[in-house]
Amino acid sequence: MEKPKIIAYLKPACGWSNGVRAVLKKYDLPYEDRDIINDPAQRQEMVEKSGQMLSPCVEINGQVLADISGEEVEAWMLANSVVQPNGLAAEAPINQACGAHHRR
Repeated sequence: MEKPKIIAYLKPACGWSNGVRAVLKKYDLPYEDRDIINDPAQRQEMVEKSGQMLSPCVEINGQVLADISGEEVEAWMLANSVVQPNGLAAEAPINQACGAHHRR
């Protein structure tokens, strides 16, 4: 199976973002990790592509998934045959917020 082209617009330290990273690692998928906190141009690109400001956002083969958890990324990839179930556990929670004071 050919590896998809993935661009992930993520925060450096965030439960939601870490969940996305954990899912992509679980399936051994290479991806571009775009830092939307320390690089305003990456955040602007995310907003332009997704039409909204919430993160994480993941682009898989041109399809933009906005304001999405690792759990939702995994479900989308399975439903769209991007990956096949592999039975491995993710190395981090895939549906966990950054903290009580943070919103996506």
